[in-house]
Amino acid sequence: MKIMQLPLEHPAFANRYLLIDEATNAAAVIDPAWYEGALEETLAAMPELQVKYILLTHGHFDHLLGAAALKAATGAAVVIHALDADCLSDPSRSLAAENGLDQTPMTADLLVADGDTLTLGRETIRVLHTPGHTPGGVCYLLERDRVIFSGDTLFCMTVGRTDLGGDPAAMAASLRRLIALEGDYRVLPGHNRETTLASERRRNIFIRRMG
Repeated sequence: MKIMQLPLEHPAFANRYLLIDEATNAAAVIDPAWYEGALEETLAAMPELQVKYILLTHGHFDHLLGAAALKAATGAAVVIHALDADCLSDPSRSLAAENGLDQTPMTADLLVADGDTLTLGRETIRVLHTPGHTPGGVCYLLERDRVIFSGDTLFCMTVGRTDLGGDPAAMAASLRRLIALEGDYRVLPGHNRETTLASERRRNIFIRRMG
């Protein structure tokens, strides 16, 4: 599986990732924060790609505002956990309204729950429900390649905020689930730089405080 992190012209927005199964040209975009620049240009330069999914780690505007335009351009299915689905149509839930941003209302094509799996070419993507930052936050796991797209649950040396409609107890439980995963994973978060699960187990002070 080829993974590309696409540069974002708006630094306040989330990291966005393009997944490509090179054997089949099946592709997915994770958290299309903004459909412009590198994302639009990369897809235009790779017309052979068949973008199957738009995978949203949660429903905040800085992760999903590009979803409507990306769906219109590719026909990809918009995927989100059921508990965050209304963020796609309600700018107050996505926090777009309070940040003075326009949001194109839309509905999800596929609502996922904990333990669901999606197939992208030869790869299986597992959904891990990780509430805390939002009720419907999820991580997407590539089991074969040992990669976690952690959204706003786990970051390099820190963890997701819980003061934007989140739940500290739920966040702690979600982090315990992540660090209990067997072995190491590459962690690609919703903001900031890449890390590994092994590193976060050792060095992340928020996780160490949980005991």
